Amino acid sequence: MDKKQNKSFKWVWITVTVLFCALFTFALIPAVAAQGNPATSVNSAQVRNYQNTMQNVFDFILRNYVDEVDPKVLFEGAMNGLFGALDDPYSVFMTESDMEDISHTTQGNFGGIGLHIIKATTPRPDGKPMWVEVAAPMEDTPGWRAGINPGDFIIEINGIPTETIEMDEVLGMLRGAPGEEVKLVIKRGEKMEFPLTLTRAIIEVPTVKHAMIGDTGYLKLLTFTPMTAERAIIAVNDFIAKGYKYLILDLRNNYGGLLNAAVDVSNLFLEGGLVVRTRSRIPSENRELNAKQYTLVSADIPVIVLINKSSASASEIVAGALKDRGRAYLVGENTFGKGSVQQVFPLNNNGVRITTARYYTPSDANIDKIGIPPDREVNFPEYTEEDAVELNKLINANKIPEFVSKNPNASKDQIEAFVVTLESEYHLDISLLKRLIRNELQRTEIAPVYDLEYDIQLQEALKIIHSGEYQNLLRNAKTIKALQEEANDNLAIAS
Repeated sequence: MDKKQNKSFKWVWITVTVLFCALFTFALIPAVAAQGNPATSVNSAQVRNYQNTMQNVFDFILRNYVDEVDPKVLFEGAMNGLFGALDDPYSVFMTESDMEDISHTTQGNFGGIGLHIIKATTPRPDGKPMWVEVAAPMEDTPGWRAGINPGDFIIEINGIPTETIEMDEVLGMLRGAPGEEVKLVIKRGEKMEFPLTLTRAIIEVPTVKHAMIGDTGYLKLLTFTPMTAERAIIAVNDFIAKGYKYLILDLRNNYGGLLNAAVDVSNLFLEGGLVVRTRSRIPSENRELNAKQYTLVSADIPVIVLINKSSASASEIVAGALKDRGRAYLVGENTFGKGSVQQVFPLNNNGVRITTARYYTPSDANIDKIGIPPDREVNFPEYTEEDAVELNKLINANKIPEFVSKNPNASKDQIEAFVVTLESEYHLDISLLKRLIRNELQRTEIAPVYDLEYDIQLQEALKIIHSGEYQNLLRNAKTIKALQEEANDNLAIAS
């Protein structure tokens, strides 16, 4: 990974919010007091002095500041300051809309365009304006069908620059009555900028998709909710009924979710034994979470797990457990790297989310800020700067949407002829142009469960499964802890 990619990765980690990589449990705020202050040397008299001083400053500002101040503004500012002092992107004060987001992403539905988004609250290290950044589009939603990608910036919503508005306002503008339009301006990379008009729809939090690929069951987990394990069980039973011989578990772009859901999914593959352990200075948070003795996916079914840089949190728990227990072979890219556990404490209409523990894979590895490397690395080709310039021209020329509008049932020959024309004018890769056209044709359809034509990571997984090399590859795969120790040894030698 080059320096530019490292900076980008670090910034995504720093700015992640409740909509991205959330691994949490719910608790009541009185539990904070009940937990006491274990393993701390903080002087209680000093703590009381700080608390009194903060209260006095709060009252002083309300009485003496030149303009009348809304106490809510002071309260939220103080809370943001407290959590900002922790220097932990996962421990945050949560507004009422943030609390609603958690409810939406784990249980309910809402009117919107289907994007997981993040927004910096302080100046970005890379100097970019504090635009809204897309963490991931939700599949089969208006945002996904419009071709919005992770890492895209939304720089305007209905003509209002996003750098000038807070996240609450952003969410209020993106959500609303289904059927209404939302106008966006998208910035992709350094060269591409284009407008999009989306129509809000009812957004149901997706969790599981599945299908058979020949004799292979393909199980895609989109997030980890209370329904994920139940839906996954339905999928595996369908595979069993259809006589599957292999299973591919796709955790790519899965930003996480509930800890218990990750353990429940691991139960499908592991016959007893450790899934994950958590460690904390709070005794009640030190836990070992084990799989049940009964497993649904038979031990003689080869399993490959697909991962990428957006596989995070609960996804990493599942991938880490299956890898360390020797139950699956990992294909794709290094994962995101979130190795901590948060609890959400409701606080009137607001709430707080705080890191209470770190989690460790069965080989006793913590993957925070490191991620999990694949056993077989497969990367998609990246655009060159020249490609980005040409692609920007193509998108702004609106030629592909116009072609699809005129030819909604375009034949293969029509598409081939159109691709030749585009390639001669924009000098872009033919497979990229075909994929763009196909995506546009499918904008108003239910997305296919998998993509055998362009998904090179899935292609590689199927190749491994049918090559006869799976068992040998699995035997020679190393645990996450062993790989981390090797990396540290190599670093020591290099220095």
